Amino acid sequence: MDSEKKTPPKKRKTRIAISVIAALFGVQSERNRQQDFNQQSPRPFIIGGIIAIGLFVALLITITLLVTAKH
Repeated sequence: MDSEKKTPPKKRKTRIAISVIAALFGVQSERNRQQDFNQQSPRPFIIGGIIAIGLFVALLITITLLVTAKH
């Protein structure tokens, strides 16, 4: 937890984003998963997951509308 306080905010956000994406695809390494679970708060990962799922659903809807659009 002490190392998390020393990590710059930009690097921390990038690490959270990478962890969320890796977890969504099911390729999260055990070492990274353990680091994520040892964080002080799960809130950033939950919010990141909700945002990632929302973007994924929006992408699917957009693709569906483009493919089924009548020209």
